This record gives sequence, structure tokens and C-alpha cells, in this order.
Amino acid sequence: MTKTYAYIRVSSITQSIDRQLDEIERLDLPKKNIFIDKQSGKDFERKSYLKLKSKLKEGDLLIVKSIDRLGRNYEMIIDEWSYITKKIGADIKVLDMPLLDTRIQPENLVGKFISDIVLQVLSFVAENERDNIKQRQAEGIRLAKEKGIHMGRPKLTLPDNFYVIASKFKSKEISSNEALTILGISKSSFYKYLKA
Repeated sequence: MTKTYAYIRVSSITQSIDRQLDEIERLDLPKKNIFIDKQSGKDFERKSYLKLKSKLKEGDLLIVKSIDRLGRNYEMIIDEWSYITKKIGADIKVLDMPLLDTRIQPENLVGKFISDIVLQVLSFVAENERDNIKQRQAEGIRLAKEKGIHMGRPKLTLPDNFYVIASKFKSKEISSNEALTILGISKSSFYKYLKA
């Protein structure tokens, strides 16, 4: 007996799955057939996804809301799609893109052919956009540095009496707790700048 499964993914534990889950729940699938990962889509080494993949059998249907929920890497999506549809023999349906449904006209392979072409185009566009985002980030960082804008954590301004107190601490005139209290800085900062 064939089964229908759904896969939901967000990139981190702080992101919400509500939008995807709402649409999947309208399909009236048993909860045990819905697999959720809160993990990056950079590869397919995701706990729930691997569990889902081990359950897929020939004739089963895998539903995802959008192609980028399956993964982010162009070549990996193509390989995974091919593995599921050709090696396992299961079908895939992408809710946001009706052309990505391998069940369309399965008797003459047109559905699978159309899905494969659309998938390749969409995956290329998604990967290209990811590369563009990385390039824009790198350019933004470069420009900020050229303008003298500090990136990352703000630099700690050491108290004027830091070296005097550090010297007293090194010569064991005061304890580390006393030094921290006098300087008003954290223990990690104190030891970091003490080493430097």
C-alpha cells in the first residue's frame, strides 16, 4: 500500500514551521507521516529527513511546500530528486510549484520530464541567488572596513588603571576578584588582556 509523506524544514530552531505546517495539515496526513527538521539545508544529513527517506518506497508520494525546503544546494537537490524518483521510484509534489509533481501524466513520462526540467531551472536560480547574497555580504563587509567601520564585537576600552591593577595582580598584591571589582570588567576580558 502506497503512502503519502510530507517534509518540513526551517534553517534554525528559532524559525517557525507554522506556515509550512498549516498548509501540510490541510492535506489530512497522519502526524507520523510528517517529518520536520530545524536545520540548515546545506546538505541532506538531517535526522528527520534521513528517517523519512528510509521509509519511502516505490509508489509513495513525498510532499514539500517549496523546493528550497528540500535543500539549498543545486547539485545536491538534483541528485536527491533523482534518487527518490528514479532509484526508490517514489513521486514528489511541490505545493508552491504545481509543475513540480512527478505524478503528472506518468504513463508517458512527460510529468517526470517536465518536473526534471523545472527543478533544474528553479534549483539553478535558487543557488544563483544564494551566491549573489554571499557576494553582496562580502562587498558590504569590504566597504564597511574601507570606511573604518568595525565589524563584530565592539572593542573593549580598557580602564586607565588596567596596567597598574594587572601589575598588582601579577605580583600577588591583590586577588583576581579584587582586580575585577576595581576594573569593572569580566573575568574573560581581564585574562585576555592580561595575556596580551
